[in-house]
Amino acid sequence: MTETTAAWLERYVAVLAPAADPLRAPQMVAYMRGHFAYLGVATPQRRILTKPLEKEARQALAEAALLDLADALWAQPEREYQYAACDLLAACAKALTPVALPRLLALVVTKSWWDSVDTLAGRIIGGLVLRHPELIPQIDQLVLAENLWLRRTAIIYQLHWKASTDVSRLFHACLANAADTDFFIRKAIGWGLREHAWTDPDIIRAFVQQHAERLSPLSIREASKHL
Repeated sequence: MTETTAAWLERYVAVLAPAADPLRAPQMVAYMRGHFAYLGVATPQRRILTKPLEKEARQALAEAALLDLADALWAQPEREYQYAACDLLAACAKALTPVALPRLLALVVTKSWWDSVDTLAGRIIGGLVLRHPELIPQIDQLVLAENLWLRRTAIIYQLHWKASTDVSRLFHACLANAADTDFFIRKAIGWGLREHAWTDPDIIRAFVQQHAERLSPLSIREASKHL
């Protein structure tokens, strides 16, 4: 860890650690099924505390330094620091270039759970790939990845693309994973389809009807919520 990264990490700790709530923390741990430790800082309060740091980082830190800081935050034991890393990367998204993708994917597979993966995939990786479509072949390779969180990323990275969504790729990712029995994959399929239904409900309705025997009931139920 460089001196600059260590100094920035100390600043994050200085604003988050004093806000720890030992009464709230066990509830947050229980909600996340005991996967992570928590300080007990609620999301609205956390974002108020870290927003000035994000604003400053956007002006002061180049891409490599941003990614180093995100890694340092990710290494902290309490989950709020991983959330802070996601908020930092989202706030500084315009500084990210294609070289950032491997490091973002490394975060996806580290301390993985839906909360961090969905933010990384939908808000950060999705935006990066939309700005740099030359990265799409790399995302295509994740559709059949052994790691389920990489596959979830390949299914939902287009969540916010709306009319720019590559529907053929969305459908391919969904069908390639349709037989998977994992809850998080089945949920991701339904979520990806449901989100695009806001833009093109007819094509999603037709897809669900055509592939009803291949898609799980959970995926169909999620995809059809707004149809």
